Amino acid sequence: MPVRRFYKLYLSPSRTYVKTLKNLLGFVPGNLSLYRLAFRHKSVAQNVRKGVKNSNERLEFLGDAVLGSVVAEVLFKLYPYEDEGFLTELRSKIVNRANLNQLARKLGFEKLIEYDNRMISGTRQGSLLGDAFEALVGAVYLDKGYDFTKSFLISHIIKPHIDIHTLEQTETNFKSKLIEWCQRHGKDVTFELVTNEEGESAKLFTIRVNIDGETMGTGKEFSKKHAEKLAAEKACESLGI
Repeated sequence: MPVRRFYKLYLSPSRTYVKTLKNLLGFVPGNLSLYRLAFRHKSVAQNVRKGVKNSNERLEFLGDAVLGSVVAEVLFKLYPYEDEGFLTELRSKIVNRANLNQLARKLGFEKLIEYDNRMISGTRQGSLLGDAFEALVGAVYLDKGYDFTKSFLISHIIKPHIDIHTLEQTETNFKSKLIEWCQRHGKDVTFELVTNEEGESAKLFTIRVNIDGETMGTGKEFSKKHAEKLAAEKACESLGI
């Protein structure tokens, strides 16, 4: 065993935390501060400069992109004869917030996440897990690189914990779920096609979901249908549906 790895596991002041991460992830982390940051919600974060906190939100942004890339490659190879629409929808089922929440709970993230339970409602607590999952992916990427992260996700997450073929047959219609919720609660819901941001592809559709005039979710995809689904999923997450 390398000296540095031995020190982290058995001699360092953080050895208990390192062992917990090793048991959780299957490897010894290098830059420990990245992993601590991945599990730190903004409710307990400190300001590091005006308007910026040392929370897991930036890592979440990065991890979302890396996770999406790895899943896209896995599906591209697994389904060589399916079209873009099929692959996009199946990827969405794998990386949607509900599925990531479930994965994070199964992996035991609850004991590591730092947050202020006085500021977080019960309905919001569920998304803490999925947020931390994506942030962790970002931390692994920065610590170990893309190839290691890809291998980790495939061998430690996707193969043992995600039944892709079952998900393929599962209907996850967030748009219908959102519309039904609004009807039950007497709320008006609209799906609005909005202008893309400067520099974005003209083929990209941007859909905004408004409930009683308030924007609750935005989706961007290369088909209007899938952009609506993504926007509806984000709205469901915001509402705790």
